[in-house]
Amino acid sequence: TNQTGSFVMEAQSIGKETLLAQIVKMVNEAQRSRAPIQRLADQVSSYFVPAVIVSAVITAIVWALLGPQPAMTNSIVNAVAVLIIACPCALGLATPMSVMVATGRGAQIGVLVRNAEALEILEKVDTLILDKTGTLTEGKPKLVSLNVSPGFQENEVLRLAASLEKGSEHPLAASILQAAREKGILNIPDAKDFQSITGMGVIARIENTEVMLGNQKLLESKQVSLNRETQDGQRLRSEGQTVLYLSINGKIAALMGIADPIKATTPEAIQMLKAKGLKLVMVSGDHHGTAQVVANKLGIEEVFANVLPDQKGQIVKKLQAQGRKVAMAGDGVNDAPALALADVGIAMGAGADIAMQSAGVTLIQGDLRGIVKAINLSQATLRNIRQNLFFAFAYNVLGVPIAAGILYPFLGVLLSPMIASAAMSLSSVSVIGNALRLRKVSI
Repeated sequence: TNQTGSFVMEAQSIGKETLLAQIVKMVNEAQRSRAPIQRLADQVSSYFVPAVIVSAVITAIVWALLGPQPAMTNSIVNAVAVLIIACPCALGLATPMSVMVATGRGAQIGVLVRNAEALEILEKVDTLILDKTGTLTEGKPKLVSLNVSPGFQENEVLRLAASLEKGSEHPLAASILQAAREKGILNIPDAKDFQSITGMGVIARIENTEVMLGNQKLLESKQVSLNRETQDGQRLRSEGQTVLYLSINGKIAALMGIADPIKATTPEAIQMLKAKGLKLVMVSGDHHGTAQVVANKLGIEEVFANVLPDQKGQIVKKLQAQGRKVAMAGDGVNDAPALALADVGIAMGAGADIAMQSAGVTLIQGDLRGIVKAINLSQATLRNIRQNLFFAFAYNVLGVPIAAGILYPFLGVLLSPMIASAAMSLSSVSVIGNALRLRKVSI
């Protein structure tokens, strides 16, 4: 996704090399992914299988030497019964069955899980970083105030600003273009010598006029005097507006206040996340005053403002260095590195494709309440997996001695291989049945 100007693109990849094909490939790989907890089953199996073989050998020897006649027949039958009943099918099914059912359940509630590891780690997350624009807010900002300096015309100011922004897909750019259209400004000239300065704004020449549009940092870096405009900017920011300054030939021509409304579902989502005991952190490229207004409305105590795209990843690393399990929720191209660095990346479904590729979880509806659902799903899935592992292991711990004939001296009971095979199948069915309960779990 290009956000720094206009360009001509030549497609050099088709078929299997396209982005869509790569996404399909990644989804297929995610379906075959293994949760880290699967290693526990692997470790148990690595000891369990040799132990079962040894048990079968000991059973055969004991029955051959000490058992009633026909001793050799009883020896072989009981040894085979031990091997059959101890077949660790249920142990192997315990994790993948739960993961498969949980990912399906997640899709039903609008939570797309890309890999099993994200589903497992989400249970342990204690810190959630939230991007502001498009995550906490609608991501559809509107130009709500336009303060034009003396000597400049409102329509001319909007025309030049629209010229700068017409090649951009940035949400703030869209708000300026929309305002120009609403004013009936259709003759928007092309910009020349276009420069985009990441985290600051844009500069270009329009009809032999040098025009700059961006934040306070941009104008200060170009030694443009702000004077009273600084106070006006602070006033707009105190109202929760993002302030852009338009400079024409080195003079301030206008202040633009852009407001991005908070999503209707965000306040409820924040309260639900707090109830989960999560530490909430907001990050934003906006001025600190604007970001703080949004944070105060939502009750978020920790705020990082004036954050450049590469600094979001640094914030993730900083919190991880404190021993925290960090999830990051974002929707934009500039969020992708931080989403990849976080223990679990959470992307908004309406956001940029690269954000969704970088994240382990995608909220299809872009509703932050989906994070609570994802955490609940993770907790239910891990609980279900642990139950499955317990059932499988406990079943074998009880089944092997019975198959070996431990009840024979007391009750005269022996387990035939046919009964052992039925019992072994029943253990797998019980694990599958328990995993299927996730389809009905309340999230």
